[in-house]
Amino acid sequence: MAKESPKEIFLKDYKLPDYYFDTVNLDFILKEEHTLVHSKIHVISRQGTLSPLRLDGVDVKLLSIRINNKVVKEGEDYSLSSKHLILHHPPATQFVLEITTEIEPQNNTALEGLYKTTGNFCTQCEAEGFRRITFYQDRPDVMAKFTTRIEADKSLYPVLLSNGNLIEQADLPDGRHYALWNDPFKKPCYLFALVADQLVSQDDEFVTCSGRKVALHIWTPAQDISKTAHAMYSLKAAMKWDEEVFGREYDLDLFNIVAVPDFNMGAMENKSLNIFNSRLVLASPETATNADYAAVLGVIGHEYFHNWTGNRVTCRDWFQLSLKEGLTVFRDQEFSSDMGSRAVKRIADVLQLRISQFPQDAGPMAHPVKPHSYIKMDNFYTVTVYEKGAKVVRMYQTLLGKKGFRKGMDLYFERHDGQAITCDDFYAAMRDANNANLANFKVWYSQAGMPS
Repeated sequence: MAKESPKEIFLKDYKLPDYYFDTVNLDFILKEEHTLVHSKIHVISRQGTLSPLRLDGVDVKLLSIRINNKVVKEGEDYSLSSKHLILHHPPATQFVLEITTEIEPQNNTALEGLYKTTGNFCTQCEAEGFRRITFYQDRPDVMAKFTTRIEADKSLYPVLLSNGNLIEQADLPDGRHYALWNDPFKKPCYLFALVADQLVSQDDEFVTCSGRKVALHIWTPAQDISKTAHAMYSLKAAMKWDEEVFGREYDLDLFNIVAVPDFNMGAMENKSLNIFNSRLVLASPETATNADYAAVLGVIGHEYFHNWTGNRVTCRDWFQLSLKEGLTVFRDQEFSSDMGSRAVKRIADVLQLRISQFPQDAGPMAHPVKPHSYIKMDNFYTVTVYEKGAKVVRMYQTLLGKKGFRKGMDLYFERHDGQAITCDDFYAAMRDANNANLANFKVWYSQAGMPS
């Protein structure tokens, strides 16, 4: 395999993908020495393109490729490097692509993709972790409907979770079992999630504004289950608030939260399967402060609110990260304000901006809310994208008023549900819904510091 060095990526170079994925079937066979991943993807070319299909893949062992059930051989049909699998002559319209790979989650020290920690399986795919699971177009503007089958040893991994609704589960020979999950909503692969663990759940139910019953589960190690009551309260409060303030109803039959002590990220909004580090979920009167309780409320709300601002409507490319993060931080700030003291919350948010974001804007790490380029995307999960991005969203509300802002949000969801879009599309929805003159507003996205 040829080594590929990192290169700078520029927003101005963005191009639509030549191929889209319609449906993705994933089959995981979890074992101690390795994991087998079989993907079956319905691929559709854009406007009958004859371009090669370029798939991302890092630290995955390729076992086989089939196109329309025909074996594809290396050389004339495809080439492989340390970061990419390139299919040279895929069919011109649509086809079924099947790829079998082998990965070693127990040796995945990057803690991206599927990894094993303290004996259990967990995923983290944002921003570019899915390529460590299988070969795929690992970019947010490729959205597909996922069906996931997980098979594992039942005694070691009694709980098998993924995105969407649980379709079926059953025991298999040799002490193994499987679970089949289906997510009926299109999503980019960064929102894929899988957990195989020994967990117990705190269960509850939420009845949506249209009368649908949603099963709620917070999964933790057994010793932590008593500390999940506030998290469950926070989740139900967030679901009700999003209905009342933004008209957003939850869209599936169940919602899972997993809280484990060694999850590498703080929290992740994977569709219907939010994964948290335990410190952001667990709280008890014996050990938690008021600030801890407030933090749990805000973070639970933040990841839930992503279901509409990030999942149902997602970003076209990673330069648009603030489209989902700045907007969702604003939403969780509004939620926390309504649940507690608006004045106290506002003071805390402004203090954080002054302490953390102002120095960034005034120093060598200054960058716009919508960056122009990056070498490694992970470097742009910053207070500028999140906190300043939220303040830019708040300016829309200040200029348009709460009713005007809600009109803009309603138009935004009406136009873009199920799409991967840009900060310009959000701007256009706010402008068009209110017939507003916001001509100079875009410089808040494109210039670092105070725009001139």
